[in-house]
Amino acid sequence: MDFEFPNQVKIVQRTARDFARQVVAPLVPAMEETGKFPGKLLRQMAEVGLLGLVTPKRYGGSELGYLARTVAIAEISKVSAAVGMTLQVHHMGATAILEWGSHAQKDEHLPKLCRGDFFGTCAVTEPTGGSDLLGMATTARPERGGWVLNGSKCFITNAHLAGAQVVIAKTGEGSRGLSAFLVKKGTKGFSPGRNEHKVGLRGADTGELFFKNCRVGPESLLGDEGEGMKAALKTISETGRPGMAAVALGILEAAYDEAVKFSKGRTLYGKPIANLQAIQWHVADIMVDLETARLLCWRASWLKDRGRLDCATHMTMAKVYATEAAVRASQKALEIHGGCGTMMEYPVQRLWRDAMVCVSAGGTTEIGKIILSRAALN
Repeated sequence: MDFEFPNQVKIVQRTARDFARQVVAPLVPAMEETGKFPGKLLRQMAEVGLLGLVTPKRYGGSELGYLARTVAIAEISKVSAAVGMTLQVHHMGATAILEWGSHAQKDEHLPKLCRGDFFGTCAVTEPTGGSDLLGMATTARPERGGWVLNGSKCFITNAHLAGAQVVIAKTGEGSRGLSAFLVKKGTKGFSPGRNEHKVGLRGADTGELFFKNCRVGPESLLGDEGEGMKAALKTISETGRPGMAAVALGILEAAYDEAVKFSKGRTLYGKPIANLQAIQWHVADIMVDLETARLLCWRASWLKDRGRLDCATHMTMAKVYATEAAVRASQKALEIHGGCGTMMEYPVQRLWRDAMVCVSAGGTTEIGKIILSRAALN
């Protein structure tokens, strides 16, 4: 078994690491203060190839695959999980179009998403909940050769940044009663709502979407009518969950670094607190969580790149473990910092806040465990 990355993946990892340290890091304080995503980052991310990692070359992407995507998102998230979240949801929008879109839809939107004309997103969650797809209230009814959408979405990442929203709406009953639509920014009857004020992932744009007699043409239907459930589940399970796992992996790596650095630099009883066994146990626990999450994330992405049908199960496993581990690790890192851990100038408190938001994003831990138990029992 070879754990050595291919050269192309190494290049992506190094590029993302340098970009995060040199370009993203200086912007983190402002993001924490305002909660707003820095607009200039969009083009900058496109210039270094982060936006099109899983998009085919014929549409302007690099087509480097999911392992490259995972290591890139992790490197970005190690510096800013908010920017990592923005990037991974952008990929969700792009892959939904790639998987379900017509030739015309792909030709129109994918090049724009790769070159940074705008971000992408996938709008599923509603005020009634995100896990209960069949309980969705947003509707799309056929009218005059097109569709009329009514309803709302909430907690949508990139809500105010996306130029084309992949929207799941109810067009019938049962599992074949959902359909996917591409709704362009500026369409009459479609408007973004408030920008949510979150405890963590500050700087990742999260907001509401409203549809009031929003008329779209027949060309806006993504895939066939009734394929919305499949489109949503596949996009979430095979792009959203591994993306969230990669964000959590970045948080884990940062928590590990901060815990080690502080424990070796902080002196107590005349010696570094790293000499204290209680501190050593915390560091050891963080290290095990980090390495376990890393291997789960890498394997899930490796399976996806090879077209394995069981990749979704492994991606769910990676998401469940990595996000929960990020909470554990960041809390232990915070405890190692003692009173300093509660001070805003220390990044460890931000890691803990970001990790808490990641747990429910892309499917809660409980939903993940239901999926995994079904896979195990079947």
